[in-house]
Amino acid sequence: MATKKIFVILENNPEVMNALAAKLGLSPDLAFYDVWSLDEPSLLAHIPRPAHALLVIVPLTDAWNQEREREDVADYSYYYDKEGDGSGNEHKQLPPVIWFKQTIGEACGSIGMLHCAINGAAARFILPGSALDKIRTDALPLAMDDRAQMLYDSQPFEDAHASVAAMGDTVAPPVGVNGVHTGQHFIAFVKGDDGHLWELEGSRRGPIDRGQLAEDEDVLSPRALELGLKRIIKLDQDAGSKDLRFSCTALAPRGES
Repeated sequence: MATKKIFVILENNPEVMNALAAKLGLSPDLAFYDVWSLDEPSLLAHIPRPAHALLVIVPLTDAWNQEREREDVADYSYYYDKEGDGSGNEHKQLPPVIWFKQTIGEACGSIGMLHCAINGAAARFILPGSALDKIRTDALPLAMDDRAQMLYDSQPFEDAHASVAAMGDTVAPPVGVNGVHTGQHFIAFVKGDDGHLWELEGSRRGPIDRGQLAEDEDVLSPRALELGLKRIIKLDQDAGSKDLRFSCTALAPRGES
């Protein structure tokens, strides 16, 4: 039996994600920024708008886990092969986002960054001929399992992850069972080309459409936050928690230095 490929888990901070994005081939015209508050305008003022994506790492609490399990048995996943996946859904429309099923242990951070960079408006900032450009181009026509295998086999993706794995302010946590770290989950929230907020996480059944955003609403708008990250926070609060600790970065235009 072959050993599953396992990466070193990444820290969710701008230094790490900007270095990873640059290594893979995202234009320097975009950058990741710390999100210090979800409500206080003065603590969001350093982020140029529009913000194209949020990358969040959240602990897997009991309340959120129960909600995930309920959703994952529902028919929310709109991802199907163009030729059909054998389930009778051959004519369902593909979602307007690219989503990767995670098959590499501890790659949730780099896959989350990938989801931020290759979807919505951010995709227009991918440098032609880059590793990111090839990953996106190769992924487009593939079915879910083939797409996951393509990323699993991508040496440029693995090399880019390895090049930033030692960066950050904290020591990487130990690898979980079979390379799955169950304590924290990276989620990307992106505004798709269809104007919807999409929740993208490689350990889910597929991409999740969280709802329509107005033309002038980005991923840091009040509505996007209510549909996305604040929804998770509320699940935990309703279950009695008062302090859900999470880390959030935003992908947005690079401001003047």
